[in-house]
Amino acid sequence: MKVLYLHGWNSVVGGVKPTYLKSHGHEVIEPALDHDDFQRALETAQRAFDQHQPDIVVGSSRGGGVALNMYSGSVRLVLICPAWKKWDAAKTAKSGTLILHSRADKVVPFENSVELLSSSSLPETALIEVGRDHRLAEPEPLEALLRAVEGQG
Repeated sequence: MKVLYLHGWNSVVGGVKPTYLKSHGHEVIEPALDHDDFQRALETAQRAFDQHQPDIVVGSSRGGGVALNMYSGSVRLVLICPAWKKWDAAKTAKSGTLILHSRADKVVPFENSVELLSSSSLPETALIEVGRDHRLAEPEPLEALLRAVEGQG
């Protein structure tokens, strides 16, 4: 499966989560998103989407805000602790979106994902509570990410 992975603010290409997806046989496209200019990050992500036509878009933290604001047609979104409020992002997610978030996240409040779920009319099952922090880089959240990407929610 071809995955467009949009990293978080001040994160780097080649991190734990995209590397995990690659190690499980997925082709992962990771554009380097501008850290200071949200609009430039959005333009970079949109170009990568248009060029590579991924099967799924994964957005982590700020990358989740980018994913919500780009045009992705019918391609599913998986959002990891999405910072949609912090980065002036869209207020709703499209049907079929899955959100992975830790209730113990000290960077992006878990309640923000609850609010996004509600404003988007997504089912409660679209919010997967997992992990012990914002990074979600431990085995359990990585496995949950892999299941979400592969459509096993």
